[in-house]
Amino acid sequence: MTTPILAGAEPFSSGGGPIGVVVLHGFTGSPQSMRPLAQALAAAGFSVELPLLPGHGTSVEDMVPTRWSDWSSVAEATYSELAGRSDRVFVAGLSMGGSLAIWLAERHPEIAGIIVVNPLVDPPASSFRDMLHGMIEEGAISVPAIGSDISMQAIESAYDASPLEPMLSMFEGVDEVAARLGELHCPVLLLSSRIDHVVPPESGDVLAACAGGPVERVFLERSFHVATLDHDAPEIEERAVAFVNKMAVIQ
Repeated sequence: MTTPILAGAEPFSSGGGPIGVVVLHGFTGSPQSMRPLAQALAAAGFSVELPLLPGHGTSVEDMVPTRWSDWSSVAEATYSELAGRSDRVFVAGLSMGGSLAIWLAERHPEIAGIIVVNPLVDPPASSFRDMLHGMIEEGAISVPAIGSDISMQAIESAYDASPLEPMLSMFEGVDEVAARLGELHCPVLLLSSRIDHVVPPESGDVLAACAGGPVERVFLERSFHVATLDHDAPEIEERAVAFVNKMAVIQ
């Protein structure tokens, strides 16, 4: 990290009861996009950890050298720390954070359930990746930003550009996630925006069709990609709290 953390992008931590929830933000975003959900979960009495993923929340330059292994390592460490002091742990994530939530649950069958909002599950075509590789060979470092895809008047604390090499690394990570969906056996709450200009809704279709365990899918009618900051945020928070309470009792 070479620059200070942006205002509002700070990580969030809240001690609570024996049920823990890891909350993960998306690519080029920050904890700001997930803070309302994290706070709602904390207010419900859960222990909550919302980390700032490497390279995020400061400057695009800080993100350029980071890769999927960096972000997944922090997700893993955050989960392990919270699991060490909780009876059960859930994981929630937006976009790439949802991909990381699935990645964790595929490797940790003891995870009690996951809550994913517009997760990236269906990797882009090889032709698109070839185009990105070509741009890198021509000297490009980034492409226009993907942040703040929000229907209402709200701003996501996200970068104004998307670094190409980290993006390609994310796609490789999602390849691995998609290949192991049959190993995802924990309950899933999938929240899908009908209109999403960042992650095609087909990703949700793939998750619902291929997960090895039960998937409850809820369509969000009024929100775009960053639904946790959009019109349907209250519904997301209410459903997430209810899901954790229900699954914690069942298990």
